[in-house]
Amino acid sequence: MLDCILASSSPYRRSLLERLRIPFRVVVSGLDESAYTLDTPMKTAQILAIAKAQLVAGKNKHSLVIGCDQTLECDGNTLGKPKSFEVAMHQLSYLSGKTVHFYSALALVCRVKGLVLQEVATVRAKYKSLSKHEIEKYLMMEQPYDCAGSAKSEGLGITLFDFIESDDPTALLGLPLIRLYKLLTACGHVGPSMVFS
Repeated sequence: MLDCILASSSPYRRSLLERLRIPFRVVVSGLDESAYTLDTPMKTAQILAIAKAQLVAGKNKHSLVIGCDQTLECDGNTLGKPKSFEVAMHQLSYLSGKTVHFYSALALVCRVKGLVLQEVATVRAKYKSLSKHEIEKYLMMEQPYDCAGSAKSEGLGITLFDFIESDDPTALLGLPLIRLYKLLTACGHVGPSMVFS
């Protein structure tokens, strides 16, 4: 079995991948995302997921590398990680009461096999109407500055939504496991005989 690498610094993605019970290690890509020309929100997530996986695979040619990225689209605008209280405050004020789409992109790259596979899971969600006070209190309590849309849905951020719709339950957390398992199976890295042996 190939060495498996998760090309992400996200502790949430690491925790999700552990659910599949396959050995893996983490190597952060260090990709400068600002250097990429952004397209549609979905395409942006795809491009960045592949770029992160390719970057790590270039230095780990005999490994199977998982790249991930997530973007949020609202009214045709792309929102990424806020990275600060001020930006998160602006994001949640803007998203209040609106229906949005999250795009969670996956890429599997293995240089030695010439392998490049990709998938995108879409999540439709609606933010509740939020007061300035609610937004400020939430941000101080959870500091979701590394989450697209400024809400940690695996934590208190779940209370900011009216509904969440997706055919892949972990997609909103940044690693759609149903699609990932399909990709890992397609390239022969996992299968029922391996996981349940």
